[in-house]
Amino acid sequence: MPKENKTSPGKNPLKGFFNYQWIVKNIPFFLFLSVLAVLYIANGHQSDKTIRRINSTSGELKELQYEYKTLKSEVMFRSQEAQIVKAAEPLGLKLNKEMPVRINN
Repeated sequence: MPKENKTSPGKNPLKGFFNYQWIVKNIPFFLFLSVLAVLYIANGHQSDKTIRRINSTSGELKELQYEYKTLKSEVMFRSQEAQIVKAAEPLGLKLNKEMPVRINN
């Protein structure tokens, strides 16, 4: 029966490397790598969620800015003297054309 050399082409050189004792000895390292992988995946999901929230908030902010500008221009238009006079006519209010009288003490 011929002895097989450790470097013979028919034998797998990694077979002795991955034996039961080596695996058991390195279980804490494998668990550490597993925890790192889970944290890496969780961090990716958390960052995606944050980016989606930022995008939705920025879209909402743009909508509110447009609404603010529209309302501001409408208020500026309605606060013009001619528009106030038109709005006050149905109430029976008229623009006083006389100068105010100053009371001196």
